[in-house]
Amino acid sequence: MQTVVHARSQVAEGVLAIGPEPVRLTWQVTGAEPGATQLAYEIQVGREPGFADVRSTGEVEGDAQIGVEAPGGPLASREVRWLRVRIRTEAGWSGWSGAVRVEAGLQAPSDWIAEAVTLPDDPGSREQAASPVVRRAFTVTGSVRSARLYVTSLGVHDVVLNGTRVGEDILAPGWTTYRHRLITETHDVTDLLVPGENAIAATLGDGWYRGRLGWDAIAGNDRRRYGDELGFIAQLEITLADGSRQVIATDGSWHASTAEVRRADLYDGAFLDLRLAQPAAGTAAFKTDGWVPVRVVPFDRSVLEPRIAPPVRVIAELPTVRTARPDGSVGLDGGQNIAGWVRLRVRGTSGQTVTVRHAEWLEPDGALHTRALRSAKATDTYVLADDAETVLEPRFTFHGFRYAEVTTDAAVLDATFIAISSATPPRSTLAVDHPMLQRFHENVVWSQRDNFVSVPTDCPQRDERLGWTGDAQAFAPTGSTLFDSEAFWTSWLRDLELDQDDVRGVPAVVPDMIIDGPARYGRAGWADAATIVPWAVHESYGDVTVLRRQLSSIRRWIASYEGRLEADGLLGEAMQFGDWLDPDAPVDRPWEAKTDSTYLANVFLVRSARLAAAIARRCGEDPWAAHCDAFADGVQDRTWARWGAHAITTQTGCATALRFGLVPAAERPAVEDALARLVREADGHAATGFLGTSLVLPALSAAGRFDEAYRMLLRTDVPSWLYQVKMGATTVWERWDSIRPDGSIHPGTMTTPPEMTDSEEADPHMLSFNHYSYGACIDWVYRNLAGIAPDAERPGYRHVIVAPRPVAGIDHASASVETPFGHASVAWQLDGDRFTLDVQLPFGTTATLRPPVTDASTVTVDGVVTGAEVVVGPGAHTVTVVRPAVAAGR
Repeated sequence: MQTVVHARSQVAEGVLAIGPEPVRLTWQVTGAEPGATQLAYEIQVGREPGFADVRSTGEVEGDAQIGVEAPGGPLASREVRWLRVRIRTEAGWSGWSGAVRVEAGLQAPSDWIAEAVTLPDDPGSREQAASPVVRRAFTVTGSVRSARLYVTSLGVHDVVLNGTRVGEDILAPGWTTYRHRLITETHDVTDLLVPGENAIAATLGDGWYRGRLGWDAIAGNDRRRYGDELGFIAQLEITLADGSRQVIATDGSWHASTAEVRRADLYDGAFLDLRLAQPAAGTAAFKTDGWVPVRVVPFDRSVLEPRIAPPVRVIAELPTVRTARPDGSVGLDGGQNIAGWVRLRVRGTSGQTVTVRHAEWLEPDGALHTRALRSAKATDTYVLADDAETVLEPRFTFHGFRYAEVTTDAAVLDATFIAISSATPPRSTLAVDHPMLQRFHENVVWSQRDNFVSVPTDCPQRDERLGWTGDAQAFAPTGSTLFDSEAFWTSWLRDLELDQDDVRGVPAVVPDMIIDGPARYGRAGWADAATIVPWAVHESYGDVTVLRRQLSSIRRWIASYEGRLEADGLLGEAMQFGDWLDPDAPVDRPWEAKTDSTYLANVFLVRSARLAAAIARRCGEDPWAAHCDAFADGVQDRTWARWGAHAITTQTGCATALRFGLVPAAERPAVEDALARLVREADGHAATGFLGTSLVLPALSAAGRFDEAYRMLLRTDVPSWLYQVKMGATTVWERWDSIRPDGSIHPGTMTTPPEMTDSEEADPHMLSFNHYSYGACIDWVYRNLAGIAPDAERPGYRHVIVAPRPVAGIDHASASVETPFGHASVAWQLDGDRFTLDVQLPFGTTATLRPPVTDASTVTVDGVVTGAEVVVGPGAHTVTVVRPAVAAGR
């Protein structure tokens, strides 16, 4: 019997309340008859789960299942609605889906009466100092029917209500472009309140708001980038059993103090003196002797905005291997490079100190390699309160590390590595009988986890950790395949638009707080995240909403391009990052790549204009789409005329020209030949940087050059992807040779481009063992080696392209993706001259099967001999190919 299952709204996992937008439903269907299709749907909306009083779409013809707008428009603040959906197929109407509950937070600035409160005369406005703690006791005058805590902060916060921590979020409310947008959260705290006396307390941390950001440590300009004063903003709204309401909001009646958190910084770590802890501050019985009235901090309520991205949470706990060191310290190895911290269980005496230092790699003598951290201290320190067994964890910080060193006279009883990330659920699986490639896939997964901490950062360990737009655009397709990151990207793209400048374009980093000078805006392949990321998200998840939301940003970006053209109709020379970290660039000048940066600026202009046209058409803006295509046509022709001869001399030049449609049709075979030749001449070694690496394999495969593509993918010497695995990497490196063949650590020498900043860097050095950018090739592995890909014309895996391309030496591979329609998977094995492929497709989807064939192949689909390309519908399918095409690889 056909059943609608897993109906869901757009609210991300870990988020309670929806923002000020219409509710959209996505649903899956099981149990339908073979060959059945959705002919119509109906959505009902009620105020109660019984649906006694409903609004309905009525019967709507069509097969829409993704992001379908429900009746009723946006929710009012605090409003609750219940939704359900049913569908009609050739067999008739299904039953109703389970009810989907949707609740609104505080939608408008006028809903807030809470003020921002903090410790008066907080020394943290001048230097790293103790975290403010604020609290209030209050009386609940009856039995509690429901209660919501609406909360945010200038800085980051933890909240305790009646002795219990509220929620699982870490570093809340996260990092956004605070001048324009401060995220608010909604917590259901009904079960934490009692009739009578209650208390709420919050501890504040500098976080991204007031803590160190960037690398300007020498000049002392790396703190207080958003403001001098922290502030806790909370509104506790209680509905009693008799229907009356109480509101407890932050205001001047609260009291403040400090406690055990004496310093806490994202880069430098935390210092906790447990002798000063006040664990009962969040309980009603606590006495506020020595506490002082709070200071009320002015803030702009107009920037308050409900959360849409998933919060940061603990996503894994890893056991460690301990090593006793000659100096008496304890070495820890978690076996995996993570973003997070060390949880210790210790026993000592009052006043004893426990110090934990962190690093991604070890020196040859076993010491922590800390130079790559630059000025970040990455050190957590604790002073013990007594001789009881104590669990130690830092507050308001995290580190990028695989190794840690504990120095203490106390007994270290246990150590666990705690990994954190934005709570984006895993979306896909990959299994391939090539251990090094399988490990590289896991490295990419971990690099995404470690760098998706509130924003898509470049690295999680050194004094940087910024939302570089170039890294994001290169990785967006892979990031959207590996995890359900739709809401994560949507939130970040909102910041991108808010930080965008109409004339200068899109910043190099989002949120935009670090880069000064000519490098700040509009850099080729970085600023183009404005078009590339929304398109990647739409292709992967299928909802057109992200395109509609970003259309204004995209219009402004294209207008910025148009305004910067020179008299010859092209972009002229300007500061560019270019094909950053091209392996042939000078070690200390990674922007001096083989491929001309002005060529790349113009070719990415063409790419953005083409995407803008496609996006405009999806949004029903056909006239502007035609304008963008005409704009792209002119720049494309002029760019190829000027740089075509140069483009075919480098892997990045060829790949960008082919992937972005720059090459005239008559010349395309010659450029494809040139790229294949360049790869063969390099013996498969990568010769690309940040802009070219994500494009070279797709350019080769689109040309049918799988021998060369696999020759690159499966190389194990430097520079190559699998070289990192051979050298012990557990995440993706920033440099192709972060560890050199002799085992030595790359010196990381770098001369800071003078155009990037007018400040002084403490250590002009660039070496990270955890950058996701070069991991962008994993999307190609899903699409080509395993053979499962979305179709941009029918996105979100509405139509699946199943086109596995086996390679000699790999006998089987499988992959799955949790599509909006349900579970889709492929699995193939190669046995001699027989290739067998099993495909599973959910209801509502179709697939084009393109098995690996030659002129001598015989193809059977579900037992029927057929041609080389077949379209199939939902369900299980088996494809066999006798005498298949198999790439040579090496």
